[in-house]
Amino acid sequence: MDVARRHRHPAVMGEGISADFEAARLTVRLPAIVANYRTYRRMTGPTAVAAVVKADAYGMGAARVAPALADAGCDSFFVARLEEGVALRKAVPRARIFVLDGAQPDAVPALISHRLTPALNSLAEIAAWSAAASVGRTSLDAVLHVDTGMNRLGLPGDELAILSAEHGKRLAGLNLVLVMSHLACGDDPHNAMNAEQLSRFRQALAMLPPAPASLAASHGAMLGLDYHFDLVRPGVALYGADPQRPEGMGREGQSPKSKTQGTANLMQTAAVLTARILQVRRIDSGESVGYAATFRAKRPSMIATVALGYADGFPRALSGKGAAVLDGVRVPVVGRISMDLLTLDVSDLATASGGPPHIGAEVELLGDTITLGEVAELAGTNEYEILTRLRRVPRVYTQASAGRETDQ
Repeated sequence: MDVARRHRHPAVMGEGISADFEAARLTVRLPAIVANYRTYRRMTGPTAVAAVVKADAYGMGAARVAPALADAGCDSFFVARLEEGVALRKAVPRARIFVLDGAQPDAVPALISHRLTPALNSLAEIAAWSAAASVGRTSLDAVLHVDTGMNRLGLPGDELAILSAEHGKRLAGLNLVLVMSHLACGDDPHNAMNAEQLSRFRQALAMLPPAPASLAASHGAMLGLDYHFDLVRPGVALYGADPQRPEGMGREGQSPKSKTQGTANLMQTAAVLTARILQVRRIDSGESVGYAATFRAKRPSMIATVALGYADGFPRALSGKGAAVLDGVRVPVVGRISMDLLTLDVSDLATASGGPPHIGAEVELLGDTITLGEVAELAGTNEYEILTRLRRVPRVYTQASAGRETDQ
């Protein structure tokens, strides 16, 4: 995929489609991502703000997102995989890049050669990184990842106790630039586990040599100053997700919408997903649409077939539940979403405008009107998954928060 190519609007001639036709696109608003980063800077005051750009900047394109953030003053980035860090180094040659996967033995040479700093997750990784420093007769920057309740990556309690007793020897040759942990329930401000993890993290810091500390990501940073420490690490919120909205389907039987009703999203919309109509047809009452005939028209209807499906990352779970916006009017997804296509009932739009939409007309599936949070809620998932699944759709970048495309 050429993410930097120029987008050309199709010239629709009659019922045909020109050679310039682009079936779907994901418009990435770089200024909105930068604005969201600056919002975190304002909210956290003196605390430093890093940017999480793993999974190709949550599907937005790290090669374009990271330099834009660097130009705005961001000097620290987090990725998950070694290969992500290697690729990112070319885009931000002077920034600090932290690799969350750690320092597996076969990754150590590449980490060093590309100036990547691993988040060390175990005593074995600490030993490997310290040995590399000894062999190279140098000092290597390191992050210690302490597990405070997630039980995924990170030093467990028994290994932390050993490190605490022997840190002078075990951390030889290492420059400890950060001690970090990760909240399991940061999206739920009322969950008691947040305070429990905060307490465990403070205990861990007391057991280790002095170093900057980081606990909060996008949601956790909203819990208050006690959770900020020296560095916060927003990720999904930079790309437009509401950091005050619970992930996925909410907690304690409540939907995200019911828990955040009336609360405006502090983040700007950074991703707009659009696709084009391939065909419009009239069907009679009783006719079905799509695989398994899950939709049958209760009246004579106009059905628009759109060039977007689950192979593009648009959730199949939105079959019969999702919506699109066409000419400012919201229309429902009907029938089953297939690999490359989805269908919309545009009957009411056709009646209101005096005719059906034309072939090649653009519809919005995600953006300013149909929000990222709404799409995630209807699909029964979270904003992270919605964004990172949009891999086949060409990306177009703008230099305005809600404006024109650029030839970049």
